[in-house]
Amino acid sequence: MARVRIRFAKLGKIRWTSHRDTARMWERAFRRARLPVGYTNGFSPRPRVSFGLALPTGHESVAEYLDVELTDSRPPDVLGLPAELSAALPVGVDALTAAIVDEHEPSLQEAVTSCTWRLAVVPVAPSSLAFSELNRRVEHMLAADTVVVSRQRKGTEVTDDIRPSILSLRLDDAQDESPGGFGLECELAAKPRSLRPSELVAGLGPDLEERQVRRMHQWIERDGARWEPLPAPAAATTAPHALERAL
Repeated sequence: MARVRIRFAKLGKIRWTSHRDTARMWERAFRRARLPVGYTNGFSPRPRVSFGLALPTGHESVAEYLDVELTDSRPPDVLGLPAELSAALPVGVDALTAAIVDEHEPSLQEAVTSCTWRLAVVPVAPSSLAFSELNRRVEHMLAADTVVVSRQRKGTEVTDDIRPSILSLRLDDAQDESPGGFGLECELAAKPRSLRPSELVAGLGPDLEERQVRRMHQWIERDGARWEPLPAPAAATTAPHALERAL
């Protein structure tokens, strides 16, 4: 049995598809590609597929991951697999690269420690938010010892200090495509609990909201080393402009 890790993109209108529906898309793609996917035992066997950190509905990504266990003892053609799977997936979801990983590797949800995001921030109400004012808020957040926000946890509103989870934050000099908005790039911790871009924006002020959120990287950090579960290819072989759109 082989364990194959796949990096994929989720771009465009399909970003409104839920995590559960995305999992169903992949199950159908595996069947169409006739991959020998392993199944669990019991009354309701399920494909042995495990996903990385869930992507919030409405967000795009060029750094999503899944692990799938194959029953065939022969090594799969991982070089040709992305093109084969992309052809079986809906428009907007493209397999970018694939590799065989050790079956004893920790799960993606256990291993990933942080994520890099790009997003736009815009005022909730029409206003003339100046770049200098938003830059002042970013600098204040980075210099602060604590950044306290209210957020939902299992249906209950709780107050948390999110400052330890803000690993980096940078404001782009150029204005974003959203009218009146500005671009941000940030790295947010995934442990002990994932910090979402919307929660970061809430810490910058109640008069702001996020737009055009895209996950760019997921990172694993261990023993002083840092790497991605699978590096992005220099160019997506047959993924329709997935990486071009990400730049």
